[in-house]
Amino acid sequence: MGIQQLVFLVVSAAVFFIAFKKYKQIYRNIFLGKPQIISDHKNERWKNVILVAFGQKKMFKNFIPAIFHLFIYVAFLLTQIELIEILLDGILGKHRIFAEMLGGFYTFLLNSIEVLSLLALVATFVFLYRRNLLKIPRFVKSELNGWPKLDANLILIGEIFLVTGIFLMNSSDGLLQKMDTSHYPFTGDLVISSVAGSLFLSDLDINTLQMLERTGWWLHLFVVYGFILYLPYSKHFHVFLAFPNVYFSRLEPRGEMENMPAIMNEVKGMFGLPVETTQDGQGDVNMDFGAKDVFDFSWKTILDAYSCTECGRCTAVCPANLTGKKLSPRKILMDIRDRATEIGDNIDSGKKEFFSEGENTGDPEYFRKNYNDGKNLFSYISREEIHACTTCNACVEACPVLINPLEPILELRRYEILSESAGPPDWVPMFTAMENGGCVWQMPEEREKWRTEIGSPS
Repeated sequence: MGIQQLVFLVVSAAVFFIAFKKYKQIYRNIFLGKPQIISDHKNERWKNVILVAFGQKKMFKNFIPAIFHLFIYVAFLLTQIELIEILLDGILGKHRIFAEMLGGFYTFLLNSIEVLSLLALVATFVFLYRRNLLKIPRFVKSELNGWPKLDANLILIGEIFLVTGIFLMNSSDGLLQKMDTSHYPFTGDLVISSVAGSLFLSDLDINTLQMLERTGWWLHLFVVYGFILYLPYSKHFHVFLAFPNVYFSRLEPRGEMENMPAIMNEVKGMFGLPVETTQDGQGDVNMDFGAKDVFDFSWKTILDAYSCTECGRCTAVCPANLTGKKLSPRKILMDIRDRATEIGDNIDSGKKEFFSEGENTGDPEYFRKNYNDGKNLFSYISREEIHACTTCNACVEACPVLINPLEPILELRRYEILSESAGPPDWVPMFTAMENGGCVWQMPEEREKWRTEIGSPS
């Protein structure tokens, strides 16, 4: 085993071990939310995955950025073939293991990767320009200040290094094929690397070319490994989570709001109807109204938060935001994700101060009952933000990965109104009037009293 092969194996093992631990933590964070079974309409769900997640269907409502995003997306998918070859070469100590196996198709494959990589490079510079110089309104909102803006730029800069590694490796390799045919399998002429090699590298000796080829190979690998380790801290984690998020997305009509079982059972009980029971056969006695923290949401809402691309399309179409109100649906999702991450970090710290009783069992139900750090989502999200929502579903319609920002807004509002008996000053009289008189207007008598006065049957 050569030194390069040994270094590759050690580095790869370390990267995947560290990444596994972080990805496992995010999986745990997502399932800090309440259990929710989503197993209906499988055919329709797979259709959504093909059209929306793989096919980027909703991206094309904004055609120009969608085209440039498509360049990067397709290049990302196709370059995984070259990445697989690099990994196999590293494990087996070989060089271009697919070349002899695929023959002429290998040349076509590499040319396709190079053309798409060039298009992705162009798209990368376009996105850097859009984010930093063009000042598109949805990219200059306050919630993107600091880390979110840096995060977006770091990924784009990483893309430049990734493509540079591909072209440097292929250009040097193309020239080496003519000098050492025994070690460098023939790949055929490549539309970009062959030209670049003849223009910039043709005067270099074999040792320098070998160094450049290995530099390009390791640069490509290290950027990929960097992405793997970095993605759990980035909005770009959606490259993995968008697919399950689309599969588990709501299929109900946009305007249909989910009923609260506790309220429904109370109403059914008043009318003498049978109430819905839980798995243990008991009625819903806890009477949980809405949500104040990530533990009160379903796991799907937390998956939404971790799947958010921070593209801002939801905020760009939000009528409340457009009229100058504080609400930004994107910020709501970002806050939920940040809160879930904060809770996860506190849990992993092992400090007993975060648990009210008992020993940390690692079970999500234990965390829901015993975790307490003195904060909740209202420490992140102001009341003014959730009051501004008009429940128009524009944000839900706009999201390219079928996130539902309205769901957590409604849950937070329900908690404030039903559990805290609070709310905007303008709303409280309305709720009081409905409770006392059955009408949103404050009337001195019950709304239905006229029926008794005229002798109408009840």
